This record gives sequence, C-alpha cells and structure tokens, in this order.
Amino acid sequence: MHQSLRKGMSMLAAVAVSFLQVSPAIAGDGNGPNGKPGKVTSVSSANPKAVGVSAPNILSPELNETIAAQGSWKLENPGEQSYYGYGNDGPPVPAPGDLPSAVHKVEATKTEPDKNTYLVLENQKGSDPSYDYGTHFLFQGHENGPGGHGKITRINLDADGAHRVTLMAEKDVNDQPLPTLDGSTWYPFSGHLLFTSESGSNASIMQATLDVPSKVEDISGILGRAGYEGVQADHWGRLILVEDVGGKTGSAFPHAKQPNSFVYRFLSNNPSDLKAGGKLQVLQVKSKAHAGAIVFGGANVDGDIKSQDQKDLHTYGNIFQTTWVTIHDTAVQGSSPYDANAAAKAAGGTPFKRPENGQFRPGTNFSEFVFDATGDTNALTEAGSEFGGFGAIFRLQLAGGAGLLSLVYRSDVAHSGLDNCGFWDQNRVVFVEDAGDTLHAQRNALDSAYLFDLNADYGNPSNKPIRILAEGRDAPATLDSQFSGLPGFQNDGDNEITGWHESDGDPTVNGLLGAKIPTPFRAGWRLFFTQQHGDNNTWEILRKDKSGSDQD
Repeated sequence: MHQSLRKGMSMLAAVAVSFLQVSPAIAGDGNGPNGKPGKVTSVSSANPKAVGVSAPNILSPELNETIAAQGSWKLENPGEQSYYGYGNDGPPVPAPGDLPSAVHKVEATKTEPDKNTYLVLENQKGSDPSYDYGTHFLFQGHENGPGGHGKITRINLDADGAHRVTLMAEKDVNDQPLPTLDGSTWYPFSGHLLFTSESGSNASIMQATLDVPSKVEDISGILGRAGYEGVQADHWGRLILVEDVGGKTGSAFPHAKQPNSFVYRFLSNNPSDLKAGGKLQVLQVKSKAHAGAIVFGGANVDGDIKSQDQKDLHTYGNIFQTTWVTIHDTAVQGSSPYDANAAAKAAGGTPFKRPENGQFRPGTNFSEFVFDATGDTNALTEAGSEFGGFGAIFRLQLAGGAGLLSLVYRSDVAHSGLDNCGFWDQNRVVFVEDAGDTLHAQRNALDSAYLFDLNADYGNPSNKPIRILAEGRDAPATLDSQFSGLPGFQNDGDNEITGWHESDGDPTVNGLLGAKIPTPFRAGWRLFFTQQHGDNNTWEILRKDKSGSDQD
C-alpha cells in the first residue's frame, strides 16, 4: 500500500474508533423553538395490521402532520394522468356492487409518488400564464401507473387548489413514456432534477429540467443501467448511487436471498453537463475472513447468504477497508447504455442486501455517507440478524479513492426493511421502514420511521432507536390489502412510508443535502414524507408548541 494511502487509512481508522466509543443517544435531545432543546418522544408501538381495519398515522406527541397533496386531487394540467395519485384506467374508489374481472379494473392504478425533493425557486411557471406560482415547490417521480409508466409532478406549496399539483412530464424528449421512477435529487451543477428507476433493463437514470413541460432525458448511457434507487451528490459534483436489486433465493435457505446490489460512485468529466461522460465506480470492501475482497458468489447462493463475510459485515465493532473500482469509462467504452450490475460483479464489487438509500452526514465535508440495506423482508429468513437478513445501517467514511466501512445498526424483525432516509440534524438520521405486507402480517405491525443517533453504540442493547412515526393505513390501502390478488385489484396493499425529506430548499451547491447542518422546523427547514399506496398522500411534518398548535 502506498505510504500516503496508508497514512490516510490510519487517520480514518482512528476517526472510526472514536465514532464507536462515544456516549449513547439521548431520547429527549432535539431542536426546539429559538434554538432551545426540544423533546422528541418515542411512539410506544407500531400500528397493528388488522384485516379490514384502517388506522391513523401516530407521530411523536411533539409533532403533527398536514396534507401537502392528496392522491385524489386533480392536476392543473391533466394528461394521461388526471389525478396526483391515480391513473385514468378506473375509478379512484370501487363503485358499490362493481364486480371485478380479468379485463375490468374496479379501481384506478395508483401512481405511487415517491422520493420528494424540496426547492425554493423564483419565476416558476405552470399551465396558467396569469397565475403567480410562488416559490416553494416539492417534486416527485411516480413509481407506478397504467401500463407501468412513470410521471413527474410538482406540488406548489404556495398555490390554491386549482394550481396545487402540476404534471411536469409523462414522456421524455424522444416522446417515449417515462419508466417508473423512484429516487430523486436536485443536481445544481447542471440545473437538473435527477430521477432513478429500478427497472434496470429500461432507462435507469433520467435528468429533467424545471420547465413545464419538463425536458426529460435518459442518461443511462453515461451512468449505466441498474436497479438504482438512492442518488446523492457531493459539492464536487460526484454522485453516489445506491442499487436495490433482490437476489436469488437459496435452496437450503428458502426465505433468504443472495446479496445482489451494489453501491456506486460516478465521477463526472464536467458536472455542468453529465452527458459529457465520466467514470462509474463500484464500492469494493476488503474481507476479514480471507485474502481479497467480499465479492458476489454467483452460483453459490447459499454460500453467499450465510458466509463469514456477511456475518463479519453485520458484526458491531468491525471496520473494513474499502476502495472504488472503475467499471465503466465513457472515454474508453463510449456512452451506449450498459449493464452496471453485471459490470460491478465482473470487477469484484461488494454486494449488499438491497441498499436502497443513503445520505451524506452534515458537517463532514461530504466525507461520510450513511446508507441502509433492506434485507429479506421476511420474518422467516434463515439469515436472521446475524447475517443481515433483516437489514442494517452502514457508515462509509471516504478519503479519496479509499475509505472505511462499519456497522451502525443491525436490524431485527421489529426494525426491518429500512428504506428512505434523511438527516434530522448533524448526528441523527431518520430511516423509514418498507417492510412489505408479508412481514407486516408476520409481526402484526405496520411500518414505522425511526430516529437513529450516529453517536450511539447500538451494540449495547440498552440503546434503542426512537420511533417518531407509526404509520397507519388509509381506507383505500385497507381495501387493497384485504383484496390483494383478486381480479380488478392490481394495487399494492398496506401503505408505505417513502420520500422522507428534510431540506431548506436552497437550490445552490450550498444547499446540497449534507452541505448544511439541518435545524428542523427552523430557519426555513421543512420536513415531508409520502404515505405511498392507498390514497398516496404527501404530508408535511410540523412541530407543536406547548399549546399544541403547529409552528410555521
């Protein structure tokens, strides 16, 4: 190892050890009015999954929620999609006595608005040239829709009902329907919204302008095609992409899946124009069990599921050396769409169990990235907690081309299927569950959002994450859950928490997530999430004052 690299690794190791030895989390710590500490109390339990029974969302008693957009709200400029959360291929609510059949849908396809991106912008337009559209906007890609096509919408937080939600795009610049869209972020270097799609054989990365209609381009020839979900930029214009692709089920372990997803980094030749190309790299983690890296085992599915490497990755206190391996360089290989997942495997990238999302930790100058792995989303997984069957949270400390990886939290059946995330402040981050209907039924518990303290040692069983949201289930999701699989009911069942997003809306490079330390509910910082499936409501979370009123 080069001397300068060895020195950098030693410094990172010292920092990593210091992170693992600090004091545990304090449940009452928080940001209150006027900078004073504010209490965040844990919700006692998740909402149970009961057949045919709806339930409200339950937030920490210091918090409240208000609707930012409702799925049944009509778009100001209807196209193939007329409503925020519903397609045009059926009624939003089944009509009394309407009988489903193989060719008749008794309800519309839910469009499932996903990751939220909040921006404060001037001079934005819509379909009405005489209307003042304000300055506060929330953007989403939609993960579903009739025909399996996605959409891009904008919620105008300043507008009246007629102009509240705008359809930005249904097709790309080549007049092709958009793929289903999942993750999103604002890329200020080029002035584009970036959207990811988990449909790895289709367009995986799209860039979109802020115009209405938006000009949407497929840039998968630059960044590759893979099951991308999370996407974040640092202040040099580099991107980290997190992939969500489920692996094969084992033969000896029929309820567990092979790690099959990767963490990527893209180094742009010109951040002001991503189409100028660059290098895509995959994260490679050095094994503690053998010489070389932790790699994908191919046909050895069972061996991968319960390997010593997986056990080591999910053991508190272990610190792994990492590096980035280039898997595609447009200067050499051109800019035709390519299979990034296959290239990552061929180059010896390290696979994880569906690492869906991550963010840069504020106050670290983009040198620390925290991401999750969803796991098997099955209480019967033979991998258990020990081998990552219920997922995990990892900390990646970056130093140029090298880095260190360590475990923050090893999930269990009660805290599993972690997905979207967002930093609450400098040291605490929220991860939300997407456990799925099967695990909901197995544990009789719907999804929750948890606040994790990165200065806590979760290897100590007395330290627990704080449940700040116990998600409920709205009436349309209750109906879908009850009749899921029957002809005419094509929508997912239980509600899902998605699009957890805290930002001050700054559209400059200084507003990148991770550039500033968040101060929730103060100094322009706002917090949103989407209750996906069902009625597809997007909520803004507010803090209550002592009288119980909401704060602006």
